[in-house]
Amino acid sequence: MGTAIVITSGKGGTGKTACTAAIGSFLACSGSRTLCVDMDAALRNLDMALGLSQRVTFDYGDILSGRVSPEEAVTAHPTLENLYFLSAPTELPDDAEAEGFAALTETFRQSYDFVLLDSPAGIGRGFRTAAAGADMAIVVATGDLASLRDGQRTVQELRALDIQEIRLLVNRVSPKVYRKLKRNLDDVIDTVGARLIGVVSEDGSVAEAGNLEIPLIEYGAKRAWDQFDNVAARLRGEKRKLGRF
Repeated sequence: MGTAIVITSGKGGTGKTACTAAIGSFLACSGSRTLCVDMDAALRNLDMALGLSQRVTFDYGDILSGRVSPEEAVTAHPTLENLYFLSAPTELPDDAEAEGFAALTETFRQSYDFVLLDSPAGIGRGFRTAAAGADMAIVVATGDLASLRDGQRTVQELRALDIQEIRLLVNRVSPKVYRKLKRNLDDVIDTVGARLIGVVSEDGSVAEAGNLEIPLIEYGAKRAWDQFDNVAARLRGEKRKLGRF
């Protein structure tokens, strides 16, 4: 039985979708059968981060409405073995479909080692739908005050949804900026209120890969490549040192 992980953030702009794509790619390339699901209906872009925007035919709304089976709706990545993708619909699903997503997540857990649910930012209905069937959560936050406050609120909402295993991924870390703000990683962890699973440096290669629609694991990165690999390894149960920043 696989693990369903909702990847979320309190506010937009934290790099949550890029993190989902990168972590999913590294999990798949390590041999874990991995499904990445875009849960941001109407504003979907996880397909671009994975390099699949021209290959998607169906979305999870097609499954919930009974038009296709889960197996038919999922898109296999053409170059990354063990990596699969399911798109969000172009319109928000109705309440009945949203309630059925937890059961769909359970179905996916039987076929995949990891199911990564790329939640829309915020704590609205889309967030609750994404979290409904999750076993654990990763909250992506940056060092700015708005991200920390919203990340804290997101953690509170996740606990209210009975998700007990919540981890923090601090993204786009710039030591120079942190020094100017007189802030450190302990401040971020204490404010958000979740255990740290990884830290990813500010790295222009991540944005470059996304704009070129090339998975980061294939594009390469100056700093973030190894850091995302470490996060994926920790999810698999390996111990990896955090390193210096």
